[in-house]
Amino acid sequence: MQIDDTDRALIAILSDNARLPVMDIARRVGLARTTVQARIERLEQRGVIAGYTIRPGRAMSPPLRATALVTAEARQTPGLLTRLRAMPEVEKVHTLSGRFDLLIQIAAHDTETLDRVLDAIHEAPGVRSSESLIHLTTKIDRAT
Repeated sequence: MQIDDTDRALIAILSDNARLPVMDIARRVGLARTTVQARIERLEQRGVIAGYTIRPGRAMSPPLRATALVTAEARQTPGLLTRLRAMPEVEKVHTLSGRFDLLIQIAAHDTETLDRVLDAIHEAPGVRSSESLIHLTTKIDRAT
């Protein structure tokens, strides 16, 4: 699917504020409301826009974040992923190339919870080794 400059502008506007009324978006890009609505629907239908979500504010965000780098046994990875999905503190899991197999992003409301989650990951069947990195301060965050 071809994406033109207008589509990119619509995506940028919606990324900044997905609740913005279509009429306001139309004014910003200089098109008719119906044209903008049709373009947005087309972007959704073609999978360019997969959905809309909220970003919880700092008042809702857990104050403690960590990354666990895990080396796992390949045959045990599906079971490990099932265990990780069951842990609400586990926000994201990425596969990696290189020395580690998984990068696990964790958020917790207190040190006891963070410690419990990190222990559960380290002790999970299939985990050969793990290394934990506690996030201290955020210097750059392009997601906000």
